[in-house]
Amino acid sequence: MDRTLGVAWIGLSAHDPQPDERAEYVPGVCNIGPAEIAKRRRAGWSGAVATAAIWAVLVIIDAPPAVRLVTFFPAVMAAAGFLQAWMHFCAYFGFASLLNFGPEAGKTDTVVEAEFRRKDRIKAWQILGYSVVIGLAIAGTAYLV
Repeated sequence: MDRTLGVAWIGLSAHDPQPDERAEYVPGVCNIGPAEIAKRRRAGWSGAVATAAIWAVLVIIDAPPAVRLVTFFPAVMAAAGFLQAWMHFCAYFGFASLLNFGPEAGKTDTVVEAEFRRKDRIKAWQILGYSVVIGLAIAGTAYLV
């Protein structure tokens, strides 16, 4: 699958979930199926809208730059949602040794093999780290603008 940052992965496609999304567990690579991916994409959009709304309100009311750093939290949520959807990997599931490829979001199975759990935790930490870096960049921009 082409992983370029395009319109399809952020949820602007004509259909959701994407037809080429993985439907099998691969340790450290893919632990969620189409229903969970769609849920993460929605979380990304919610965080993005919240970030933009908070930032706009803080600019309109001429809040001190330090107060604008609050945009960090919804920006991290947005980044985490979009990254998880794009990577087909739920960070929480990675930390909790869970996976879900069923037709419903929220119904999970347990990852039992220790090596698979280790790979999943590594991927979960990567997603968390990337999300924090993106959140810091957005909050820093909000501080400066």
